[in-house]
Amino acid sequence: MLDGDLAELYGVPTSRLNEQVTRNLDRFPGDFMFQLSREETLSLRSQNAILKKGRGQHRKYVPRAYTEHGILMLSSVLRNERAVQVNIAIMRAFVRLRGLAASHAGLTRKLSALEKKYDARFRVVFDAIRALMEIESKPRRRIGFNPDE
Repeated sequence: MLDGDLAELYGVPTSRLNEQVTRNLDRFPGDFMFQLSREETLSLRSQNAILKKGRGQHRKYVPRAYTEHGILMLSSVLRNERAVQVNIAIMRAFVRLRGLAASHAGLTRKLSALEKKYDARFRVVFDAIRALMEIESKPRRRIGFNPDE
């Protein structure tokens, strides 16, 4: 999630959120938080085509993006009641997403079992279902603790 979105959720200005993170940088390693490049920032701006008019309406600095662990760490840096409640809601959302991913794996196993049970006449149906379930497999940058670093 981006710093501006998190600041809005936590009910603090983006500058305040970034200020607290900067004061506690040792709590935010690269797998918790990273700064977007200028190109990524421009890409975000082009996706949000309507820009506000007037002085001081645009970001001065490139945004920071936070991983699940970085969002967790924000609650220890931002010490207000709303930060705690928002953090709990976000963590519940992450748990729910993991549950959905696990159920997807379970669905694949059930589909394989059904495919073995029925004859070749249903192969077209099973192939179509598998095609719908496939997720693009692009190599992704690993997120999380890496003991080799």
